[in-house]
Amino acid sequence: MLCMGVLCVLLLVEQTQSDVAHTSGQRLWRRGALVGWWFAWGWLCATFWWLFISMHVYGGMPSALAALAVALLAGALALYYAAACGVWLVLMRGVTGSALGWRGSVCFAALWTLAELMRGQWFTGFPWGAIGYAHVDSGLQGHAAWVGVYGMGAMAAAATMALSVLACKLVPWRSGAQLVLCCGVLLCVPWAWQQLFGDWTQTAGLSHVRLLQGNIAQDEKFIPGRGLDDALTWYGQRLQDNPSSLVVAPETAIPLLPASLPAGYWDQLTKRYAAHPDQLALVGMPLGSLQAGYSNAVVSLGGGTLSPYRYDKHHLVPFGEFIPPLFRWFIELMNIPLGDFHRGALRQPAVAWQNQRLAPNICYEDLFGEELAAAFVAVDSTSPPGAIHQAPTALVNVSNIAWFGNSIAIDQHLHISRLRAIELQRPMLRATNTGATAIIDHHGQVQAQLPRHTRGELNGQFEGRNGLTPYAWWAGHWGLKPLWAVCLLLCVGAWRARTPLQRARPVVAP
Repeated sequence: MLCMGVLCVLLLVEQTQSDVAHTSGQRLWRRGALVGWWFAWGWLCATFWWLFISMHVYGGMPSALAALAVALLAGALALYYAAACGVWLVLMRGVTGSALGWRGSVCFAALWTLAELMRGQWFTGFPWGAIGYAHVDSGLQGHAAWVGVYGMGAMAAAATMALSVLACKLVPWRSGAQLVLCCGVLLCVPWAWQQLFGDWTQTAGLSHVRLLQGNIAQDEKFIPGRGLDDALTWYGQRLQDNPSSLVVAPETAIPLLPASLPAGYWDQLTKRYAAHPDQLALVGMPLGSLQAGYSNAVVSLGGGTLSPYRYDKHHLVPFGEFIPPLFRWFIELMNIPLGDFHRGALRQPAVAWQNQRLAPNICYEDLFGEELAAAFVAVDSTSPPGAIHQAPTALVNVSNIAWFGNSIAIDQHLHISRLRAIELQRPMLRATNTGATAIIDHHGQVQAQLPRHTRGELNGQFEGRNGLTPYAWWAGHWGLKPLWAVCLLLCVGAWRARTPLQRARPVVAP
């Protein structure tokens, strides 16, 4: 992706220098948009091609139509990046020398980040594969706790543009050296801070956990006598035999509503954990009814004197978990009541257990770091003063991405969870159906992991954390609004700084 990105930027830089006096802004915009669209389309197709598996293998859609659907989705999302590249080319028309190096890099980073924010937030958002995730193990990793994944992406975009301008020898040597020095200083800031002041967070103690991975085949999961019975038996037995103080079962590990479970199934689990007040189980299962509405939930068993805990998924998947406006007729026609889920609140309390406060998130909710950060800062009127100490000490992700087979989606989701752990400096406990079931520490390092697409139990310990990172503080208060504001202001500044050549109409050759 980095090589493709550099090639894309080199093409854009070349366009700023070619026939600028005879090229209209509209024509330049089209050139830039075309380059940006083709790059983004190829990048996004390569990022989430595994959607084909869910639509064709498990959804029964003809392969040609499934491939076309992936291509169309990538093409639609690529429009954001096409617009960003087109606008950048217009703003940089006629800019040369050191101004191209500095202004071009900053403006490109702002426009690219705006495109990433649009993809990640508009129409419920699908930020899977944002370029910041490519740097979870790079020198930019240290910036995650300051600016989050989008800030990391902005820095990567600025560095790519600066390198491209230098490679084209379009800036004076002195200005190029200053650019390199500035990038080096920015890379060193988090490292220097770490050496001088240590982590932003403090230990909340060690705890033990058992994570379950049932490896139930997706095409059999809801079929009685096959995957459904297998899931009920295996997870039921593992929960009954659990020796750990904390055990976590993945999303819809119990694939039936409580009222639809075999007689006595849930009562036996409830009685078992009532008899062991020193143990807590967090289990993924659907809840609700046709009248009250359904939710994709995590519920608790045991915990001694703790009240029963319930977390309802907040960020739902369009069509998979909720029906967009004007499409409800489709669900009624198909008679699939579980196709429209109830949305949980944005700020739901963590479950306090022993010396930890555990904050669940379900499936791809860990893609939205700003939503997880909302639970770290009390900003509503119902929260008591000083409620910051109620911030979670650990994050718990329960997932089932068996829909996407044994594909790179598993590795991508693990990277996403790792970056959330770094942004918020919290351990992430991942219990999944097919992988990646893992324990991730607050530095984003995988401490233990089960092999994918195997059945097993992962036993280990994690260190909870107290305190807030800068990202958790500002994203918890304002979401991503500060990034939107900074990027828009930088774009307005670039517009106002246009040269007379940029403002002039193109010269028409006789």
